[in-house]
Amino acid sequence: MFSPISKERATLYPNINEDIDVLIATDCISEGQNLQDCDYLINYDIHWNPVRIIQRFGRIDRIGSRNERIQLVNYWPNMDLDDYINLKGRVEARMKVSVMTATGDDNPLSNEEKGDLEYRRKQLERLQSEVVDLEEMNSGVSIMDLGLNEFRLDLLEYMRQGHDIEHTPFGLHAIVQATPDTPPGVVFVLKNRNNSVNIDRKNRLHPFYMVYIGQDSSVIVNHLEPKDLLDRLRKLCKGKSEPIMELCRKFNAETRDGQRMGTYSRLLGDAIASIVKVKEQSDLFSFLEGDPNALNNKVNGLDDFELICFLVIK
Repeated sequence: MFSPISKERATLYPNINEDIDVLIATDCISEGQNLQDCDYLINYDIHWNPVRIIQRFGRIDRIGSRNERIQLVNYWPNMDLDDYINLKGRVEARMKVSVMTATGDDNPLSNEEKGDLEYRRKQLERLQSEVVDLEEMNSGVSIMDLGLNEFRLDLLEYMRQGHDIEHTPFGLHAIVQATPDTPPGVVFVLKNRNNSVNIDRKNRLHPFYMVYIGQDSSVIVNHLEPKDLLDRLRKLCKGKSEPIMELCRKFNAETRDGQRMGTYSRLLGDAIASIVKVKEQSDLFSFLEGDPNALNNKVNGLDDFELICFLVIK
């Protein structure tokens, strides 16, 4: 069994005691297998896309890990990094030339794709030369990019089961039981009405924003940490299709069957205020660092967002 400690093997399968000391795997294991008992990851091959590198790390850097320290070691190719990136670019360009020959498309490698290769080159250089904080890399590689693939797989499976998400109305909500990792509060999923304003350019889910705010209006998980928040939501909700009637009765009594939502309206305002505050701080830092356009895009507050859904944690 992978991750026997976090999956409580001793309780579920007391007769199984064989352990895996070293696991050798391809990238397929980064598409859904959780390995949070592991504390040492070696990337023997370096993928040209840095997000793929961190996806692997996302398999072991997870909620539920009992390790005090997790280490990541990268083996780099014995060639110049520019040559490595350009090799990948040349291969893709030749593939696109073949497509162009068959379809008449005259754009074998777009400017956007060239820029994407340059972006990845810079990220790989940082991973190669620095001890970076994977959660706070300002230029875009972040832990939040990594594990999103597993949530996309969850979504695809949900849709395969016949659920219609295209016509799901906005404003839906559900109620779940609080846990030690997820104290009472509300998770709001919002959409920025102005798609051109990506607040501080760090939110990889733009124009969507998620904020987990406590009952006391404290921000538990802000909008720049969707990976952390999605992990928590998955733990709370996945596989649960029946309402918790006791919590529903408490919520209905508290709100008079949804007629008095003042508490949750206040928390919604606090959640949006936290997004605006982070943006203002980021804009100021960017302006002081020499970006003259940092203060141009304004986000004023509640009117800039629409509520997609929310999850009450009680």
